[in-house]
Amino acid sequence: MIEGTQPSGRFTGKKIVVTGAGTGFGAAIAERAAREGADVAVHYNSSKAGAESTAERVRAHGREAVIIQADISTWDGVRSLTEQAFEQFGVVDVLVNNVGDVASEQMSWRDLTPETLDRVLDVDIKGTLLCTHEFGARMLDQGHGSIVNIGSTVIVRGSARAPQYAASKYAIVGLTKSYAAAFAPTVRVNVFAPGFMETEMTRGRADWQSGRRDKLISMTPLGHIPAPEELAGTALFLASEDAAHITGGLIIADGGFNMVGA
Repeated sequence: MIEGTQPSGRFTGKKIVVTGAGTGFGAAIAERAAREGADVAVHYNSSKAGAESTAERVRAHGREAVIIQADISTWDGVRSLTEQAFEQFGVVDVLVNNVGDVASEQMSWRDLTPETLDRVLDVDIKGTLLCTHEFGARMLDQGHGSIVNIGSTVIVRGSARAPQYAASKYAIVGLTKSYAAAFAPTVRVNVFAPGFMETEMTRGRADWQSGRRDKLISMTPLGHIPAPEELAGTALFLASEDAAHITGGLIIADGGFNMVGA
């Protein structure tokens, strides 16, 4: 949460599922949801210790937290996640599809391999699509729901470093619009596209430590690279009643980095 602000309570009593909530942006979204009154299902695939830490932060705000392990790159894994979430909560008001693979170890398009291509596409495209598909179907049955898919501003400029990552984030926009049309008017589906964030993983990258951070700040009109906590509330805005007339939409939050000139 940004210093000096107070949570609004806009999710009081709501049940929210956040995928990839063991670390980074997912953990920040899960905690922010709890600050705003939600019970949270914390999903993880391999970062069990991180998921447990996130759950503790949720409970510290007096909210219920459940931990669910699933590999969302497979349909069986997504079905398991969906079943466990609805079994635990009875209802799911909001799904935040945060989990994604940014191919962080890939420093050039020349480093692309069949393994890195399949991994990113399986997690970012197939995982997001299947979670939207399975949770959305159950939300239709229950009569309400909102899904926020986490995209990226890489869709504006592409990525010379990791083309498969840019391709996957473009795909998220397409699948979001498709399901938004299919699920309307009962379930809203939107994309939140953050720019660069300073996460623990980002800080550990060699290029970040050798000048990339300073270069990006110089290119950002707001002159700041935010921590995940600073953007979590913005992502959740799309699931709130304040966004009740937004579906199939895209919100970019990058400090003006990709601002289009006249």
